[in-house]
Amino acid sequence: MSDISLVYVAFDRCPAPKGAATHISAVVAGLAARFKSVDLITVSGSRTSQVGALTHTIPGLQHTELPALGPTLIERVLSFRTQLRAWWRDRRPSVAHVRSIYEGYPIARDKRRWCDQLVFEVNGLPSIELKYHYPQVADDRELMCKLIAQEQCCLDAADLVITVSEVNARHLLNRGVEANRLVVIPNGVDTEIFTYRTPQPLRGREIRLLYSGTLSRWQGVHVAIEALGLYRREGLARLTIVGAGRPDQIRSLREMASRWNVDEHLQILEPVTQWELARLHHEADVVLVPLMPNDRNLIQGCCPLKLLEGMASGTPVIASEMPVTSEIAENNISALLVRPGSAKAIKEALIRMIQEPALLQTLSVNARQRIDDRLTWKHSNQHLFNAYRKLD
Repeated sequence: MSDISLVYVAFDRCPAPKGAATHISAVVAGLAARFKSVDLITVSGSRTSQVGALTHTIPGLQHTELPALGPTLIERVLSFRTQLRAWWRDRRPSVAHVRSIYEGYPIARDKRRWCDQLVFEVNGLPSIELKYHYPQVADDRELMCKLIAQEQCCLDAADLVITVSEVNARHLLNRGVEANRLVVIPNGVDTEIFTYRTPQPLRGREIRLLYSGTLSRWQGVHVAIEALGLYRREGLARLTIVGAGRPDQIRSLREMASRWNVDEHLQILEPVTQWELARLHHEADVVLVPLMPNDRNLIQGCCPLKLLEGMASGTPVIASEMPVTSEIAENNISALLVRPGSAKAIKEALIRMIQEPALLQTLSVNARQRIDDRLTWKHSNQHLFNAYRKLD
């Protein structure tokens, strides 16, 4: 296996202060340590290709950024595919590893020309996810049919399908992926960055809450603000939100904070580095993971990095109770799981944490142990290497 040549393609920017980029960087670092030749192809932010963005930080990796130009998603996808074909030229790697249909569909449609074997890493499916970014596509039946058809082409052509949770796996089995081609590899966390700190008792002081991630409603960030408003009727608290969002999303969150009279107790920060995010975790008293009950989280599934990072840092976590979080947090052993979409349930969980200081310690210790035992990037990369052995 060590002598194979591998091209890992992602229709995403990397490095970048977002979860997808964290995942990509960690995975390709593991692959580069194992295989003879690894090329990473990602989206650039300029009109010309750039070489070497991660080359110096990850030995054995060649990283090329290709432009994806255009005012719409479809135009950017088509632009990136054109650039990818030009870069590929006469190359024929042993394995092509793709993360979505945006880069994967041309390869899956004509696999023999592009590579020997295809790995499809399913973190999300546009037929489910796209409407959360572009609501109008939900009513575009023609587009949805095309998305599903391209997804199915990639799923059918892949020699190996990788996904991040058992919930994702069940959905893919229902899409016709055979069990012998499907492997579940959860996300991980870098415990050298997210070091452990013991939580402090909460009674008698202001509670510092932290939410990290995108500002989309399916993530439940608005529920975190409502929970802050409810709790401040009984005690002192402030909320820091860290993540990428459009101006209209930020404006909507600030308007909501104003309605709840918590403007002065809400801080919204742009995305930060992993090191800075770890510092914010250590400054926080409680991490919130208020995922909403929708098809993105309940049917497709996910493996939220915000939950893993909170657990690794030792900061107690309150998260929505659903299969994807129970799978990670072991049903209230490593995090306090509450009714999804309920700000009242989050407030009540905060009060419980204040009243039961021993609970904070138990959750914190169990969470870090869970991460150390199963959920670091080292674990994920070992599982990935074992999965690649299936390609022999």
